[in-house]
Parts: sequence; structure tokens; C-alpha cells
Amino acid sequence: MSERHWTIAEASAALDRGDVSPVDLTELCLRRIAALDGTLHSYVLTLPDAARTAARAAEAEIRAGRRRGPLHGIPVALKDIYETKGIRTTGHSKIRVDHVPTTDASTVEALAKAGTILLGKLATHEFAMGGPSFDLPFPPARNAWNPRHFTGGSSSGSGAAVAAGLALGTLGSDTGGSIRGPSALCGLAGLKPSYGRVSRAGVFPLAFSLDHCGPMAWTSRDCALLLQAIAGHDPRDPASAAEPVPDYAAALGGDLKGMRIGIPRAFFSDDPALDREVGAAVEQAIKVLGDLGAVAEEVRLSPLDDYHAACLVIMLAEAFAIHETDLSKRWRDYGEIFRRRIMPGAFISGVDYVQATRLRRRLADEMDRALERNVALALPTGLIAAPLIDAVPGMAFLEKAVLTSPANVTGHPALNVCCGFTKAGLPIGLQLIGRRFDEATLLRMGDAYERATPWRGRRPEL
Repeated sequence: MSERHWTIAEASAALDRGDVSPVDLTELCLRRIAALDGTLHSYVLTLPDAARTAARAAEAEIRAGRRRGPLHGIPVALKDIYETKGIRTTGHSKIRVDHVPTTDASTVEALAKAGTILLGKLATHEFAMGGPSFDLPFPPARNAWNPRHFTGGSSSGSGAAVAAGLALGTLGSDTGGSIRGPSALCGLAGLKPSYGRVSRAGVFPLAFSLDHCGPMAWTSRDCALLLQAIAGHDPRDPASAAEPVPDYAAALGGDLKGMRIGIPRAFFSDDPALDREVGAAVEQAIKVLGDLGAVAEEVRLSPLDDYHAACLVIMLAEAFAIHETDLSKRWRDYGEIFRRRIMPGAFISGVDYVQATRLRRRLADEMDRALERNVALALPTGLIAAPLIDAVPGMAFLEKAVLTSPANVTGHPALNVCCGFTKAGLPIGLQLIGRRFDEATLLRMGDAYERATPWRGRRPEL
């Protein structure tokens, strides 16, 4: 088998035809991990023996005509906050460096039922919050497009692994942008589903009312296939929504004729921090969506600072509540950046938290109204491409509003797609925010854009 880069959809079709086997795909990923991950540090744990055993079992089932579905035989990896039965799950922290769960997260069970092959556990920022850090049990992941640059966070290993072909897809988590940010900086498709669409049971929490779990892969179609396996109501997660789950792959294809897209330009266009290349790429992407039939119009929302302030107060208060006991007993076992980021949560009052949740309700209603006329909002995922990894401010999320936090505050689904590259060869991300539980439309838009542009044909030169 040639050392090609496979998307999940391509590999799945090849498995159906018998052109490739699960063993072939797994060995390809394991070879790449061995060759490249000493530089990228995307994995904190690899499972080569278990992966090979699972691949052989999947190959036997498929050859016997018992293929379970499009993910059967596909090698994947998991952010190391997803609990895996009998497999170390650390949160990239000394606090849980020896933690071995006795049960799987609901999403891990769902992927296993779909027949995926688990390659290992992926680097994250400590407990999905602080990073990049250099004082933790494992080094931070590095960007496959240039290892001197940042992956984004907190699903850092997920971004690096998929970009470099060390896994065909992964699951990340997103509390303020942790799926979409790394997807943008690493050139992936990454979907934060609607709040309640995907179970968080068995996933280390950061902030109960802001956390989302979702897929990261090379294309929107790949994300659709992963989402199909993990979406749906789960009684183990009290916030899980009992909403019907559509056929996401069936929604793909065709143009975007008649779809209306709102552009909240006040969020980004006048921000002096907006990189010129990023702004130009996003405007060109909006034009391409128009060429595909969509109709774009400007929309006005409350200031981005309002959305980010609500996100920040809620996140810090909830995160501190989760970690309060361990912080009081094991302060120095946390990394420095995590400690600095979480400690403001100790000083948020009940009044502050209530006011933030009241503001959140108003902002959620506002976004619902904006999405009555428009099926999606389009904006950059971030203001800049990937910075140098040693130049990322430790308190960056606390110092400046980010373009990903609004969809966490409101719970709307949001998708990142790659919309170009800087002259230095670093990816640029376009963010699409959709109506509640209408991930299908976002994936259709992302898929149409990807098919109309050349970006999915470009991979890191490693």
C-alpha cells in the first residue's frame, strides 16, 4: 500500500471495495507515529499491540461480510480526557498520571461499537485548560505544518495527529474553542456540536454548562461520519438532549442555493489584532460560499466582549468548583499555567456567576434571532494563524476575547473548515455557527466549500 493520506470517507470506501484492509490502515498510522511523533508529541500513550489485534479482528469481520458501518476498521485516537476502560487516562496532568478508569466514556463505547480501532490517547492542555505547558508529565504537542508553532488548544494532540496522518480522526472537547481553535491552526475540519447533542459522560469536565464533545478530522464529510456514531441521547449525561439524530452523510452534496449566511463583521473586521492574510482568506471564503449559491448579509450582535465575559466568568467559576479540593491539597502537582488560569475562579462571587448566566440567556436569545433569518453565521475562527509555541501568552484566553467563545455561551453548533494558508504555509480557519441541533446544514456547507476549493489537497510536508 502506498504511503498516502487517507480521509475517513476515502478509507471507508476503499474498505468496502477491498482495496485496503484495517491492518493496512493501522500499520500506516503506527509507522507515521514512530517516524514523526518524536517531534510532534501528539500522543501521550500509544497502543500498538491492542490496535493490531483490533485491526485483525475488524479485517476478519469485514472479509466475512459483517461490516458494521462506515467507521468499521478506521484507526482513530482520543484526547486524553476521554475515559478508556483499563487504559491510562491522565488529562495530561500529574494529578491523574496513574489514573486507569474502570469504564469507558459513552462516546468511547459508541466508537468501539462502530468498529473503530483505537491507536492511543492524545495530548491536551492540562485538564483541557492551561497550555502550552512545559512543566507537565508530557511535552506539549507541536504543529505538523511547522513544529516551531502552536497547535491551538486544548485539543492540541488531536490537531497535530490528524494533520500529520497519525490518526484518521479524533474526538476533542470544546469549552471555549478547544475543537475549533486547534482545527483552525492545524488545518482540519472540527465540529463543536450543539450543547446536549453528544454525551460528555466519562469525559473529564472543565465547565459543566459549557463543555461539548465532538469530532476532528480532515474533512467535513469525515466529521459527519464520526458525529453519526456518537450523537444521541445518553441518560448518563444529565445535559444530554433527546433530539432526533438525522443522517448526516445523506445531507451532504449539492450547492448552497438559497441559504442565507449572516456575517457578524463587528466581531472581527475592525480588530487591530486581525492578521491581514487571515481577514483576506475569510472574505474570499465568504465569496466562495456566495458562488455556491448562498446569500450573505451583515448581522449585528452584542459586542464580542459581552459573549466572552459571560463565557469566562462561567468557565472559571465552574472549573474552580471542579478542582477546588485537589488545588487545596496538591497545589504544586498542577502545572503553573493551569494554576494561574484557574485561580481567578476562587474570587468569582455567586452574584457574578448569576449575572453571567443571566447575560448568557440574553445572548443565546439574540443569536437564536439572528439565526431565524440566516441558516448560519460566518466569521474567522481566530484572528491570527498559529504563533510560535514559545510565544503564546499563558493568560491569553483571559486577556482578550476569542471568536470561538460565543457558540459555547449559547450552545449553538459551530464548525471550522480550512479556508487557506498564509504565505508562511500556516492554515487559516473559517468558522460557521448554525441553528440549534442543525449540524447537518453546517456540515453540508463545509463539505460544499471543501469540494469547491483546493485546500483539502494540501498536507504538511513532514
